[in-house]
Amino acid sequence: MRRRPIRRIKRNDVDRRNAQAKTPTPQVTRVVAGILEREGRVLICRRRADQPHALKWEFPGGKIEGEETPEAALIRELREELGIEASGASEIARYEYAYPGKKPILLIFLRVAAWAGELENRIFETVVWEERGRLKEYDFLEGDAPFLETFT
Repeated sequence: MRRRPIRRIKRNDVDRRNAQAKTPTPQVTRVVAGILEREGRVLICRRRADQPHALKWEFPGGKIEGEETPEAALIRELREELGIEASGASEIARYEYAYPGKKPILLIFLRVAAWAGELENRIFETVVWEERGRLKEYDFLEGDAPFLETFT
């Protein structure tokens, strides 16, 4: 059995490898949006004047934290924003969107099959149950526009 010669590793090689290993890979911010429907209407929410994208309409939801799944993040967000316990969320759309001058975000839209509890507006200017066909009449976040094109 022949032995392979030992390759000497120079200090610069080790430093370069360590630097490459420590360089974080850019993470895309992942955002979930919940589509809740009741009696032919869809729940939409208007941001407050003191929030980014002031007074724009959106679907409830928010950023996915750490290792959360989109479903777990949406359940948490709906509990925090509306005081409901959601279940049975299933993905219906996803795409990347970049606001001017910002890094792209990954938007994930989930249909919520059921929820328990009385809806309570905890953070929005207002919440409305609206007919699907009338959603385009509202001033939604620009990132929601591609979804609205296919959903309405």
